[in-house]
Amino acid sequence: MKIGVGFAKTFFQRLEKLPLALQEEVFEKIELFRNSENHKMLRVHKLHGPMKDRCSFWANYHIRIVFIYIKKNHAVLQQVGDHSLYD
Repeated sequence: MKIGVGFAKTFFQRLEKLPLALQEEVFEKIELFRNSENHKMLRVHKLHGPMKDRCSFWANYHIRIVFIYIKKNHAVLQQVGDHSLYD
């Protein structure tokens, strides 16, 4: 199933703080995320605690992308960064 992707303003604010090579890697992973068959590989998972209404997936070993589903097949990417996102 194809997933529509939107972006929150905060996503781009955090993204532009990352090195260019990491930004490119993030967009590669977003393209993979658009196909739900890749979600296991990206380790898509629901978050817990204060962020329990959000989900996350891995851009790489250190960088995560936090998002919410607004419909079954549409997500809004909210934040990108390291584990400090969860603090």
